[in-house]
Amino acid sequence: MQSKCNHQTNKYYMNLLDIIFLAIALAMDCFAVSIVSGVLGGGVLRMAFFFGFFQAMMPLLGWLGISYFSTQLEAYDHWIAFSLLLMIGCNMIREAFSSEEEEHQHFNPNLLRTQLLLAIATSIDALAVGISFACTGYQQLSQLVLPLVIIGVVSFLFSIIGNRLGTRFGKAIAHRLKPELLGGVILILIGVKILVSHLFA
Repeated sequence: MQSKCNHQTNKYYMNLLDIIFLAIALAMDCFAVSIVSGVLGGGVLRMAFFFGFFQAMMPLLGWLGISYFSTQLEAYDHWIAFSLLLMIGCNMIREAFSSEEEEHQHFNPNLLRTQLLLAIATSIDALAVGISFACTGYQQLSQLVLPLVIIGVVSFLFSIIGNRLGTRFGKAIAHRLKPELLGGVILILIGVKILVSHLFA
């Protein structure tokens, strides 16, 4: 496999604890977005599935495309994630100040399109994880099965937990401020965090 590792493969494989910590780190954005979804009354299972699926597939794509394509995409993935979250977040903030008749006409966490956009936006920077896999000795697809399954399952579970927390405390939040406003701000902050973490890495 051609790689950006100068063809030097370090024979280091993550142990189970390493993989779990990595999976938890990757799941944090899914967790935060799922809380927002729960506050807004979004469904849980399909969104959790998409979050888990894309969090697992992005490292695989990064590993498969370790050559030129992956290198080029890695240079822009944080901008793509930031743009998607900024677009969705700004739309939610706009809706927070619209009339009640207009609310929820555009942003709906139960829509398939919305869930796919959120799943892609929160997982696209995980492409770099696939590149790191290729650079640390994972040369066979069979070696990736366990890490990818753990990443997907952890993101799935964290998404369910986040959604339940948002649902549980959503009413209290809604009584104090507009949940769309809070959700929009949170999504934008997640996007900024992704962007800053890459620009100053």
